[in-house]
Amino acid sequence: MKIERVTTADAEVLLSIYAPYVRETAVSFEYEVPSLAEFQERIRTISASLPYIKVVEESEILGYAYAGKFKNRKAYDWSVETTVYVRQDARRTGVGHLLYDTLEDSLRRIGVLNMNACIAVPQGDDKHLTNDSYHFHERMGFQLVGRFHNSGFKFDTWYDMIWMEKMIGEHSKCSPVVKYGEWTI
Repeated sequence: MKIERVTTADAEVLLSIYAPYVRETAVSFEYEVPSLAEFQERIRTISASLPYIKVVEESEILGYAYAGKFKNRKAYDWSVETTVYVRQDARRTGVGHLLYDTLEDSLRRIGVLNMNACIAVPQGDDKHLTNDSYHFHERMGFQLVGRFHNSGFKFDTWYDMIWMEKMIGEHSKCSPVVKYGEWTI
């Protein structure tokens, strides 16, 4: 498996990985699968400033991850929100771990200090959502920092959202400027 930059040429394959999460799960709170053009624009916008990467094995994309700005205020420049999606048949093979390790390294090199993840969680047994994402982030070193109750509604069910964070750099009074747009793998 190797890590590569995502380009807009990957949009169709990435969308095929993402679509089942939209249609069949509450992992994504989108109700409709985005169009190819919309997905290409998301890739363009995000990758212009922050890492957007994929895992490739034998010319097949098995998953992808990216970081987006946490908030659009200058004081939040050192914080990002992370996202990872793995092809259904490639789950539990190390793809997500490899993506997040690489994402973290790329973010650290450009000066990001906080990785944040917003995760939907079920309130009990649920056929559209498990606690897998919570457990994955926990294994990756994220810690639970908050819970929003009944904040997402999908499949006629209310879901809680949790926030998890991982500190990846030193928080000092002289933190360097984040070098958006200069990320590498």
